[in-house]
Amino acid sequence: MGHLDASIQNNTFVFALLDHEEKKKKKSPPDTSISPRLATTITTHPTLAACTLSTLPPLVLTFPPSAQRKSVFVCVCVSELPCVSVSYSRDPDAFPTVQLFLLAIVRLAEPIALTSIFPYAWELVKRYEVGNEEDASFYAGLLISAFSLAEALMGMYWGGLSDKIGRKPVLLLGCIGTMFSLVMVGFASNIWLALIGRALGGLLNGNIGVIQTMVGEMVKKPEHEPRAYSVMPFVWSIGTILGPFIGGTMADPHKSWPEAFPVGSLFYNFPYLLPNLVCAALLFVSIVLGWFLLQETHPDMQSASSVAPSTFVSEETPLLATTDAMKRPAVDLRDDTYGSVRGRSRSLSAGDWAQLDEKKEEPSYDIFTKRIMTLVVALCIFTYHSMTYDHLMPIFFEDDRADSGSMSLFSAAASSVAGSLGAGGLGMTTRAVGMIMGVNGVIALFVQAVIFPLAAQKFGVYRLFIAVTVLHPIAYVLVPNLLLVPEAMVYPAIYFCLAVRNVLSIILYPLLLILIKEAAPSPKALGKLNGMAASASAGCRMIAPPIAGLLYTYGTKINCSGLAWYGSAVVAVIGAVQCFAVPRQRCDGGEEAGRADVAKQPTIVVTEVDERM
Repeated sequence: MGHLDASIQNNTFVFALLDHEEKKKKKSPPDTSISPRLATTITTHPTLAACTLSTLPPLVLTFPPSAQRKSVFVCVCVSELPCVSVSYSRDPDAFPTVQLFLLAIVRLAEPIALTSIFPYAWELVKRYEVGNEEDASFYAGLLISAFSLAEALMGMYWGGLSDKIGRKPVLLLGCIGTMFSLVMVGFASNIWLALIGRALGGLLNGNIGVIQTMVGEMVKKPEHEPRAYSVMPFVWSIGTILGPFIGGTMADPHKSWPEAFPVGSLFYNFPYLLPNLVCAALLFVSIVLGWFLLQETHPDMQSASSVAPSTFVSEETPLLATTDAMKRPAVDLRDDTYGSVRGRSRSLSAGDWAQLDEKKEEPSYDIFTKRIMTLVVALCIFTYHSMTYDHLMPIFFEDDRADSGSMSLFSAAASSVAGSLGAGGLGMTTRAVGMIMGVNGVIALFVQAVIFPLAAQKFGVYRLFIAVTVLHPIAYVLVPNLLLVPEAMVYPAIYFCLAVRNVLSIILYPLLLILIKEAAPSPKALGKLNGMAASASAGCRMIAPPIAGLLYTYGTKINCSGLAWYGSAVVAVIGAVQCFAVPRQRCDGGEEAGRADVAKQPTIVVTEVDERM
């Protein structure tokens, strides 16, 4: 009896019938004299629906290039010979460009939707005539913070649910919830309906933690992590530029385009419906793309056709069947790991095989370890003082300029050290501040796309984390000293301050995400862990603006406009001290390195199955 040999050449599975002598000599495919015996039955995965079968010997099964992005399984049965099945999958170590791009599209619509309310929140509250006009700022802040408050309450729940039902369903449900909340805010006839709509969006949205988890599960190589984790902050920055633009230009369209939106029309009666509908439409597109194209990343809930990363077969690898193969399908059992390190292969005894059919209880993982909790605290501290910067910047720029022109440079510097430069800001117009914020977004994009990956590769994640955390207070101390700069040089000085802040903040955030991912006790706990981190950071985002606003108001009363900035600097100093409490590694022994070495060894899976089974 002969032997069926399988190999991969370019985009083709090649099956050839060899006799025993040819097998021993490892010769290439057989001659045509035995080709008539290749009367076969082909069973393929739906991925190969577009494949073509050659009638010329040897038996050739060609699959399209698009199939290389997926896992492929082929089973070939030849009369009087055992069936041969061959698995082929894409390189698990390759950078997941396509899936990250799809995830970025889903992510982009969310910051656009969430920040579009910023330009018109104050006008919306005034339109509803809630309380005194002086209270409009308070209710506007409440309207903006409602989403973060609700998200903080439910973030950990959605993260844990994604561990049970998968990342993709929770992600899409969050987008759907945000879409309906936008429509509800657009049709709101009073402040309370608008608040309920914003809160509903936060309750149904746990996407921040889920997206962080999906990025961590997509990336298999540690050297790819800095580039991958910089994608989502990059997308967020784009969204925070486009969102306020949509909200500012499309709110109350009757004032801007009275002919297109006349009195009595739908958008006249609901002046803030148009920007919310535009954002909801963007979210709908994200939902459709995510539903059809985005792949599930949960390690236990991927498609059954997906081949485990440890079974990757390259095109140059020969797939040689064995005559004494097992009469049961191959099963990949991997030890639980964390981060980008894959599990180790184990030898399976007969008892192990017998236990595979038994239903085992899912193990529980402790996410409240010292390393995890110190990293979450570091994330909360960073989120708080970073949010105060975003809140204080436009207020300080637009506030009436402080009268420091009569002071000499020396006395002004002395006053700055004493914290008593006076009340007021830079006295800029809203349009000028908008232009500055646009340039700030461009600076942030450059830091995320260029500086962060290079810095992480050169210095390493942990050392870079310590460095930028320790330097962070500088970003807050610099800003109030803009009052000392002559008006002719104020714009270059502003952009210098923004550059310093972006280099520190844009680098620190993805570093924290990488470290939190690496601290996870198991990939199965990533959803719950990221959900907890997202809830904690959302809570800090909620309390940061009102506290910073109160400090700025009090500083104005005591003739010290820099008080709020110095308060944020103090919090950043606390973070600089706290970062040294973060353990450098999750485990002390050489287990982690050993797993990494084993993970580099590819495993070939070629299974022969008796055709009578």
